[in-house]
Amino acid sequence: MISDLNNDSYSALVTGFKEWLEVLGYSKSMKNNYPKMLCEFLYHLEMKKIHQLAYIKKEHITMYYAHLQQRPSKTRDGALSNAYLNQHQQALKKFREYLKKHGTIPFVLPIKREKASDGTIKVATLEQIKMMFKATEDSHEKEEYRAAHKALLVCLYSLGLRAQEVCHIELKHIHYERGYLFVAKGKNYKQRYVPINTYNLKILEAYRYDERYKFKKAPQSKYLFLSDRSLQLHYTTIRNYLQTIIDTTNDYELKQLGLTPHSLRHSIATHFLQSGMPLTDIQRFLGHSSLESTQIYTHILKEE
Repeated sequence: MISDLNNDSYSALVTGFKEWLEVLGYSKSMKNNYPKMLCEFLYHLEMKKIHQLAYIKKEHITMYYAHLQQRPSKTRDGALSNAYLNQHQQALKKFREYLKKHGTIPFVLPIKREKASDGTIKVATLEQIKMMFKATEDSHEKEEYRAAHKALLVCLYSLGLRAQEVCHIELKHIHYERGYLFVAKGKNYKQRYVPINTYNLKILEAYRYDERYKFKKAPQSKYLFLSDRSLQLHYTTIRNYLQTIIDTTNDYELKQLGLTPHSLRHSIATHFLQSGMPLTDIQRFLGHSSLESTQIYTHILKEE
């Protein structure tokens, strides 16, 4: 909302943009949503100490979009949908058009449209999950990346974590002796404990103690996952790691499935339900605040 902005010039831009949309007769949805999305963008710039449009660089847009890709949805479980991300892109494109019409040189928008989703929940089979774990033996030329890929699969599938929860795992959050992971930054800031079996603990330990130190940023970072370029892994990198693993399987059906990091969370929940685990236990494991969120997996089973 405009009231969240401290920069008067940014507030005036949002007001002018909204009035421009109204004058041109755009739909009620666009007139309501596009200014809100613009506000979120400008607020993010404020937080990064960028107070003039002229100072916006390509990397600022890229960083903002990476933030959007890992921001949890406010209306449903998981990250923002591709449809919402595309709508956000369209709002920024329309704002650039507004700037051009008013004699201002617009910023560059170096982001690509997301693939449309058909709305169905993607779930991998147990056999496909095993293929992905096997693929981590050859998923990268460097051993530390292969170990990171395997540990990532443990977190996304075996522990059923959301991608943004994986990004925020700190070294101190894994309790190896007691066999659990402390999720400090879950959805809506809810915390929970996730049990880890012996097999998965060994995978996490092997990455943590034998391979993680090989990453250049390891000494400065408190996070479990990182890359050579960053102290903390971001959603885009997680998604790229998963795609690398899937590509390495060389399995046509798995490649065509279109799995996302969140698909692995759906997969473990579905596999638990298939094995007879009570719905309330699955709810507790996933950290759902409502049983209704967990009940979607019963519909998946009915569709099979």
